[in-house]
Amino acid sequence: MHRVIRAAVLPILLLGLTVWAAPPGVPVCERPWMATPQVERPFPEEVQRALEALVRAELAREPHAGLAVGVLHGDRRWVGAYGLRDVERGLPATPRTTWRMASITKSFTAVAVMQLVERGRLSLDEDIHTRVPAWPEARRVTARQLLGHLGGVTNYGKLGPSQDTGPLDTAGAIALVAKYELEAEPDTRFIYSTWAYNLLGAAIEAVSGQSYGEYLQANVFGPAGMAHAALDDRRTRDEHHATGYRLRDGKRVPSRLVDVSGRFAGGGTRASIEDLLGFARALLDYRLVSRASTGRMQLSMSTRDGRLTDYGMGFATWPLRGHYLVAHSGAQPETSTLLLLLPGEDVAITLASNVEGQAASLRRIAYGIIELLLEDDGVRAHAHLRDGVDSAVNEGLGRVFGYGLAYHLWATRGPGTVPGTGELPDAFAQATRLLDRSVIARAPGAARERIRAAHEPRAEWLFVRVGAHMARTLEEALGPERLRSYSARGALAFFNDYLAVCETRACPEPFRFNETLRADLRRFSAGAPPAQAAGTGR
Repeated sequence: MHRVIRAAVLPILLLGLTVWAAPPGVPVCERPWMATPQVERPFPEEVQRALEALVRAELAREPHAGLAVGVLHGDRRWVGAYGLRDVERGLPATPRTTWRMASITKSFTAVAVMQLVERGRLSLDEDIHTRVPAWPEARRVTARQLLGHLGGVTNYGKLGPSQDTGPLDTAGAIALVAKYELEAEPDTRFIYSTWAYNLLGAAIEAVSGQSYGEYLQANVFGPAGMAHAALDDRRTRDEHHATGYRLRDGKRVPSRLVDVSGRFAGGGTRASIEDLLGFARALLDYRLVSRASTGRMQLSMSTRDGRLTDYGMGFATWPLRGHYLVAHSGAQPETSTLLLLLPGEDVAITLASNVEGQAASLRRIAYGIIELLLEDDGVRAHAHLRDGVDSAVNEGLGRVFGYGLAYHLWATRGPGTVPGTGELPDAFAQATRLLDRSVIARAPGAARERIRAAHEPRAEWLFVRVGAHMARTLEEALGPERLRSYSARGALAFFNDYLAVCETRACPEPFRFNETLRADLRRFSAGAPPAQAAGTGR
């Protein structure tokens, strides 16, 4: 039960549901929302077989229990369920199975906050103390900082993520975090914090006049068609909920039982894979918050000194081989989850397992699905490198390509805009100097540091702006299909094609880099053996 003032609300009223409204077999905490009808088609059979094979190959790596996978690509849809939701009773995992969402709850909370911001009921930059008086006034922190984990709020303090606080209402959850001083001055460090999100949950309650659970049901779960999503209260779980496990010495054993009400807005919900797909679709369609707000949430925040955190408002974000990824994972006793969006390519991938510690496995599946769906039209050539200077130049090429293409897709097909200001000729001149081997050779360590920071606000988003212009030029000259091929073909193809286009278009000299870099590209490409697409492209 979560409420700032009225903490003793009866469970049946918590989500605004009367007993007579619940269909037979549906717990009263799960409001019977119906999904908005979607015109969706299955993937072609050969794609479905490939998806099945990919997932089963991963499951064969180590012991597992249950797993659910959901994929959307445009109007194509696929859901797979594997293994057992309850090993002891032999109950299979199904699309209806509910799983602990763990930290994906933060994405639900962030959407709720942005809805209230859009309605003018909450400001991103107001002191959270004005909404949550139990938070000490002296520790000034804003909703914006809390959303981006830049508020300096501790993460579980001395308790640790596996500690069981027992059942707590909102006041009890806030009391936990209020005991601890800030770990850093706001905006100076990224400190991931579930308890920071509890402060946001309390603010949602104070502003809306509803409990956190009520607000989610009415404004997030309901509109997204998440029929089985709810707060994860053990007393209201039904037979469809997955039993949790962990691996110990290579063997599967039951999870430790932990009550998550004390982390309600940062990790206290449950949902099915179908629910999570509904949430993803609603995000991609801007049905929960506006396109502009979605873009703000999906842009990485930065520290005061201009260092990106790779986390926006309720979502992590990073480039992968020229794709713009927006994601959140979840890890708790009983569960491992992953929500991954490619808003520039209209793709969503959702995964849930009832085995703890599966983050790497879920990511391998998700990355494999991306490669299968979006990278089937080319092979990547690795640069032929001879020394550390070559390596630094090649890393810079990969970053210009990876960040530039990702942000171009996000800005032209998704909700974003290419960040940064300044004249493009000057940006190309700066990028050319950073990638000049003679400059790198004089101080390789310092040069590599500058290259690795060149996509950040402290460098005026230099590589992002240069790479996005290159992507735009390629799309105008060669078309969108060719542009999409670079995620598989890589940075060398991206640069070589861009320079070839510049030859035909007679681009001004600053936009063509310099002869030193062009010579490096020719040498890197000469006789470079083809290889499967790999790496982050960051």
